[in-house]
Amino acid sequence: MNQSKVELEPFEYSYYDYSDWYSNKAEPTKPPKETILPCYPTADESLFHTCMLSISLVIMLILAALTRKNKFCQGFARGSSSIFSPNNFLDQTQQKGLVMAVYGLVFSKLAMLVIAPDPLPFSKDTPVEIKEYMKIVAIFYYPVLYYPLLVCGTLQLKTGYVFGTALSFTHFGVLVWQKFDCPKSPEIYKYYALLGSLPQMACLAYLCVQFPLLFVKGPKTDEDLDSSYYTDYVKSLLRRKSSSVSSSTEKPTLAERILEVLKSYIYVPEKVFCLPLKLVVSAFVAVVAIYHTALLLVVLVVPTLHIVRAGIDENIAFLLMGFGIVLSEDRMEVVKIVTFYTWLLEVCYLCAVTLSCLVSLVMIMKSMVLHRSNLKGLYKGDVYNLYNSPKTISPSKPGVVCWMGLTGYQAAITCLGLGIQTVVFFICFLFLVFLMIIPVVYGHNLIAFKIAGKAWPVWVTLTLATVLQHLTAKFAFIKKESGTRDLNNRESLYLLTYLLFLINTVVGQIVAIWRMVITALYNIIHFGRIDISLLHRTAESYDPAYRYYTHFLKVEVSQSHPVMKAFCGVLLDIMMEGGSAGQKIRDAEEGIQNSVSKAAKSRRLRSRWQLLYTLVNNPSLLGSRKHFQTRQTADSALNGTPNHSFKKGSKTESSRPTVDPDQPTENPATEDNTD
Repeated sequence: MNQSKVELEPFEYSYYDYSDWYSNKAEPTKPPKETILPCYPTADESLFHTCMLSISLVIMLILAALTRKNKFCQGFARGSSSIFSPNNFLDQTQQKGLVMAVYGLVFSKLAMLVIAPDPLPFSKDTPVEIKEYMKIVAIFYYPVLYYPLLVCGTLQLKTGYVFGTALSFTHFGVLVWQKFDCPKSPEIYKYYALLGSLPQMACLAYLCVQFPLLFVKGPKTDEDLDSSYYTDYVKSLLRRKSSSVSSSTEKPTLAERILEVLKSYIYVPEKVFCLPLKLVVSAFVAVVAIYHTALLLVVLVVPTLHIVRAGIDENIAFLLMGFGIVLSEDRMEVVKIVTFYTWLLEVCYLCAVTLSCLVSLVMIMKSMVLHRSNLKGLYKGDVYNLYNSPKTISPSKPGVVCWMGLTGYQAAITCLGLGIQTVVFFICFLFLVFLMIIPVVYGHNLIAFKIAGKAWPVWVTLTLATVLQHLTAKFAFIKKESGTRDLNNRESLYLLTYLLFLINTVVGQIVAIWRMVITALYNIIHFGRIDISLLHRTAESYDPAYRYYTHFLKVEVSQSHPVMKAFCGVLLDIMMEGGSAGQKIRDAEEGIQNSVSKAAKSRRLRSRWQLLYTLVNNPSLLGSRKHFQTRQTADSALNGTPNHSFKKGSKTESSRPTVDPDQPTENPATEDNTD
């Protein structure tokens, strides 16, 4: 009985102590919770969309009639001349800003649909049972809603530019009106709808400026085959490059190498080379995806942390005491410590999100640099650098599917990669702050340092053993004679190898852990890139994202090769009998240009032979040749692609095109390493 009374005394004493404390001190006042009610703007959403759909349908009918009339009047038109073709995605000379803005607008709408209470604007208070079906319908509805904006810029008609101006100003004005009426929304965070609509406003504002400029400048007449871009590319390809032997032999300094690495992450546009439209649009949509994903990650966590920090009071001391954690005897000091730790948690999370966004943007920039390098290599027939096996650059069924979906793949992978990076970086920041910085600053909870301190003999031994091996390898086991290197003191080498066997086993464990960490960090950082594979070189085909990218390049290179388009442009000018090329040919046939010097004729003939040689080695034209289907065998070499299994006297040798070695022939496709 006395024993039970002794056990109850501390409990009764603590109870009365806490009750006295509560009776003397009032509870801290908490800020009233703000309640956000659903807001309905004066510009009704359903009425606006009904009117816009009707107006867009009328505009499309008018543009269809105008394009049909122009087609009958002109008889021939270059580029897209139909309302059913939103854009020529295989034309590298067109303006890309308008297409990028429309794609960014559509993706922003899709990103807002993830948590929208009403996916479609025509229904309010959508039941939960059909909300997912409504989201599927909305995925197809918004591309149709903004489709006229693409068509108005594609047809290259002043009437289309007027309609595009009216549509873009209407969309932009109503969106700004609605956000001004209802800046707050009840879902997730009160300003999430306003912040999420900023990319839409930016894209619509760009369209509001771009359509009037196009109307003032007038339709462009130098797009695609009319443009001089392809001929300029061929000229730069055939131009002789000045060889700098002295610069290649000099060893670059450390500053130059660092500057070269930094330049490799910065994409600088080139005048004679443009990235395909799909790649540019994919990069822009990826940037928009980074913004929406980062916004969603912030509004899901940071407001919750604010609420938790605002609700911390003296009760947190009793809660921690229940888990055996005593931060301080003073309860107010416990509140300050927990509040400070919660603030550090928020700072670590925001730093992780910021670092993830910066890493994703840098990876997109690096991808654009590699896109250009891969395209230049494939234009010259270098398929081994990208595919690691002999491939025919021609469109295929999987290639067409991957070409259509590349932009969507890039956006989805970027979103997922940003989320994974944020989680990993957040854990790393927590480890750095709570186990490294805070213990050093305040001198408490030095757990990591105590563990490392107890194991210092092991670390010293491993370090000395590693240094010993490196020093002996440099000064004792390598000899230099007459500019060559060979092993020296082999008996000592064998003895040291045996004695350090167990030490190297322990070092191998550390190396294995470090290898795992490096591999995980590398894959996490490069997860959002589709231009490199996260698997081994021999297993690249099992990486679906990289496989989509390589198939996309097959279609892009085979259908929009600059040399092929330059050749087709020359033939088209001749066929139309109105171009300068046709006039020059007729003048040459009539003998008007007899006064041209021999040197000029020689340069002209050499340029034509160089162009012919480049076209012969063009892999994208391989499928259209007669001998490809009649004489192609498994051992034959594809024209324009190197054959690494070439053997003398085999069938491959007899099927390869022969070149007279005595005749000096220049290969412009291999001479120019930059283009």
